Amino acid sequence: MANIKNIKWQKFMPNLLHLLPAYVDEDKSVVNTIVEINSFTLNKYELITETGHLKLDRVGYSSLSYPFVYGAIPSTWDEDGDPLDIMLVNVTEPVVPGALVEARVIGLMKFVDGDEVDDKIIGVIDADKRVSHINSIEDLGDHWKKETEYYWEHYKDLKKPGTCKSKGFYGITEAQNIIDECINRYDQIKSEKLE
Repeated sequence: MANIKNIKWQKFMPNLLHLLPAYVDEDKSVVNTIVEINSFTLNKYELITETGHLKLDRVGYSSLSYPFVYGAIPSTWDEDGDPLDIMLVNVTEPVVPGALVEARVIGLMKFVDGDEVDDKIIGVIDADKRVSHINSIEDLGDHWKKETEYYWEHYKDLKKPGTCKSKGFYGITEAQNIIDECINRYDQIKSEKLE
């Protein structure tokens, strides 16, 4: 059984986006992640913010599949009006969409989608000893950065060409700053959004 503290049994499905904190261990930069998309798929799943259910938002418009596991950090709110995104890299086994994963933050990719800020936290699965040596995005190498930028800047080309732009990669400190900003933004809006 998963170790989720302070959540009582529910008659209805609890919405982990609003029940869980962003950080599991802030000192070690470990965050909760709700997986939306597994790697190597064209399917774009998205958590419904109001209910926490997973919805097939769309099937990708090109042959570019997600090169990483992708999800959302609970109790955060990014400038695009969604929970803060996180990419989990170097994942060796499929991860079931909807799964809760503890991820160790290693960096950030600043990103703009259309006119909206849509930053991406970069992390590794904390429980996977195969990635315990990865402590920063620099450990992933230059090719990883090129491949990731290429994916994000071109994945919508057949729908809306030229609308997505990477604004560069940053380290753990900047990633934590973005997480903290998104936690503060979430705290400011949750009282008016949650019933």
